[in-house]
Amino acid sequence: MSRLNVLKGLAMACHPGPTVAVTTLVTVVAWSAGRDALGCLLVAAAILTGHLSIGWSNDAIDAPRDTSVHRNDKPIVLGLVSRRTLWIGATLMVVACVPLSLASGVLAGLAHLVGVAAAWAYNWRLKSTQVSWLPYAVAFGLLPSFVTLGTSGEWAPWWASAATALLGVGAHLANVVPDLADDLATGVEGWPQRLGKLARYAAPLPLAVATALLVVAPPGAVGVIGWLTLAVVAALLAVIVLWKNAPFLVTIAVAAVSILTLVLRGDALTR
Repeated sequence: MSRLNVLKGLAMACHPGPTVAVTTLVTVVAWSAGRDALGCLLVAAAILTGHLSIGWSNDAIDAPRDTSVHRNDKPIVLGLVSRRTLWIGATLMVVACVPLSLASGVLAGLAHLVGVAAAWAYNWRLKSTQVSWLPYAVAFGLLPSFVTLGTSGEWAPWWASAATALLGVGAHLANVVPDLADDLATGVEGWPQRLGKLARYAAPLPLAVATALLVVAPPGAVGVIGWLTLAVVAALLAVIVLWKNAPFLVTIAVAAVSILTLVLRGDALTR
């Protein structure tokens, strides 16, 4: 394997869409909550290393399944990177994630590390169970508190934690839709797989509630931006229902629009 192929394989295996989106959005929220440049850099590094470890371990664990159904979108199947290389990378990243998370404070760091541990639990076992949604809810639900505990020492408001947990559940549902047939063929029977085609229609529900919470629950009036956000997200949720291959990318868009609206409203997380 050439170095260029290995690098390409590592980039593909880290699930770049969600990795870049979550790292960017959480860093923006940290900035809006009052973190200085160094603090924002530490938040970004912690989120990034955590997500790299999650993505690489996911592809390493799933390699036999992906190979059996000829998943040509997977770098291991394409021969770009080896399973061993992904395991080494995942291990290095999760080790780096520990001090980077704790650099925001012990309680903040532990909140983030619990989320990373939940994601690893999903990769190892929970992915094929009825509670496959739970690691998503835990990992995403703790992200606002990772920011606020490292900034003000306070837990995030309930509505912020509930909203991001619901965004995680919605992402879980939407992410599975394009791969339902392959998952069922290889014995993956998590919650979305058990819902079958209904998963596509169920995904907008937690996303809609999450957006409503982020727009309506913070202190102050909803305002024009809030109402515009609700309208834009409603249109995006309709796309999830109507376009089979779009759900996960549209889910990222929903999360981005909702969270950026919260950021534009100022210090909502710290009030």
